[in-house]
Amino acid sequence: MDVNRSADARLVSVCIPTCRRPQLLIDCLNGVLLQETVGFRIEVVVVDNDPRCSARAAFEEWSGQTALDTRYVSEPRPNIALARNAALTHARGDWIAFVDDDEVPERRWIESLLRCAEACQADGVLGPVLPRFIPPAPQWLMDSGLCSRKNFPTGTPLTDSRQMRTGNVLLHRRLFDAEPAPFDPRFGLTGGEDAVFFRRKLEQGGRFVWCDEARVHEVVPAERQRLGYHIHRALLRGVSEADSVPFLTLATLKSIIAIPVYAMLLPSLAVVSFPRFARYLVKLADHAGKLAAYVGLRPVKERPSAHPTDQVN
Repeated sequence: MDVNRSADARLVSVCIPTCRRPQLLIDCLNGVLLQETVGFRIEVVVVDNDPRCSARAAFEEWSGQTALDTRYVSEPRPNIALARNAALTHARGDWIAFVDDDEVPERRWIESLLRCAEACQADGVLGPVLPRFIPPAPQWLMDSGLCSRKNFPTGTPLTDSRQMRTGNVLLHRRLFDAEPAPFDPRFGLTGGEDAVFFRRKLEQGGRFVWCDEARVHEVVPAERQRLGYHIHRALLRGVSEADSVPFLTLATLKSIIAIPVYAMLLPSLAVVSFPRFARYLVKLADHAGKLAAYVGLRPVKERPSAHPTDQVN
């Protein structure tokens, strides 16, 4: 890695919330260590969201073998929003990059994000999160697209917070000048704290764009390869949206229409194509979770994993 240590070099703070996944964290950190850094410097802030501090030993061993400026922070209250806010408190760069502990960035990840941000004069840049399935992954899951996210051409403005998340993002410090704790802890166990953050920043005039070259690879372990996991996530995603979006919206009308339409399609899809059946069943669960929450029912209350850093978006 070419570390530019000039005092004039721009500083990017790479923030990694983690919880009980020390080996995945090390894989992520090794990806950060291999970044090509020409014209900027990086520091690493790891926030351990496990009350038992399970990442400390692995992180200290790793950091002792690198010249990077590294920082370990303990946030013992299991809550991903609190972990993200703690990372911001300890980050010193003008640019803040968030990556999850189960993601490994490619070598030009930060460089691509930074170049795109400056070329587009953006407040933030998001990039692709590509699934890396732990074998033997079921073929239906790989064909369903449930683990894939929508991508865009580089420079595309992002205006829908539902397509935005903190798993691979570069944000300028000015977004937090008047808001030192921008991630809402009410969504810290359910997920959706990042969508709420981006919705608010868009309303405030923030400019966000896409960089398709800034890729990270997310591990999809066996426990995330079950259909039940994705249904649980979808129900929770719907509940989170209902908590942050008023009932009287066009999106609610779409959900009311979508549920009976998808329900009618599912029997035939189950015969013709199980991947498509799975995809539309998850879509139905997404809409159902939202409508249930609007009438006071919560089919699920927490993320379908013991790890608070698992992404719901």
